[in-house]
Amino acid sequence: MATHSLRVVSDRAAPLLQVDSVSLEFRTSGRIVRATHRVSFDVHAGDRFVLLGPSGCGKSTLLKAVAGFVAPAEGEIRLEGRRVQQPGPDRIVVFQEFDQLPPWKTVVQNVMFPLRQARGLSRAEARERALDSLEKVGLADFADAYPHTLSGGMKQRVAIARALAMRPKVLLMDEPFAALDALTRRRMQEELLALWDNAGFTLLFVTHSIEEALVVGSRILLLSPHPGRVRAELNSHQFSLASQGGTEFQAAAQRIHTMLFGEPAAEPQPPRARRAVGR
Repeated sequence: MATHSLRVVSDRAAPLLQVDSVSLEFRTSGRIVRATHRVSFDVHAGDRFVLLGPSGCGKSTLLKAVAGFVAPAEGEIRLEGRRVQQPGPDRIVVFQEFDQLPPWKTVVQNVMFPLRQARGLSRAEARERALDSLEKVGLADFADAYPHTLSGGMKQRVAIARALAMRPKVLLMDEPFAALDALTRRRMQEELLALWDNAGFTLLFVTHSIEEALVVGSRILLLSPHPGRVRAELNSHQFSLASQGGTEFQAAAQRIHTMLFGEPAAEPQPPRARRAVGR
């Protein structure tokens, strides 16, 4: 399928995050495997930017590179114009695993820990900020609970609270709701969007779900199957959870499926959506 080159034209200030012709590689069984090939995109302050593509396209590896855990084989990643070379508290990652919380610490202690270690806050300052973040995710009443007493969705909310308490420049989320049941996943999507409305943070979000990308994202980067290349960049701010069953939403999902895989989805869909952005 021919590669589309849809780019969002913006008159906003300079991008907060720039990924410039980044190729990522890893070694396995004596050979080098290329995960992404010369991927470029910009993320502006306040964006909800989604990396969308099939399994193996390198989207999670790209997120780890932005976090500073993986060095590009070629190209460069810049945050506020400075090259990303290592992890830092200005980029916090929320993973999909539930068990990312030390079980011997209470909920509030889990949120306080990076504030004390990475931000150097006093115990009182860290506790105040931690409780404020827990309030925002609806878990203030569970501040003194231990992780093993929480459901999977609640653990993810603690992880999100811990990340937001750090006040990162970019919040990185790697398929954070993938392991949740459908109802809990929808609720977490609602809560994430409500938090974004309230706090206005910048989000880089990885998913392989077209529907989730349309709901969560204001902008979506489509990556081709392995190795990941940029297939298209689209606006999606017009969609929401409320529009998920609508004709326009389903048509947009069908269009994205066709752009990713070169063939329509298995079930018949309404007519294609009008193109969200131009060249």
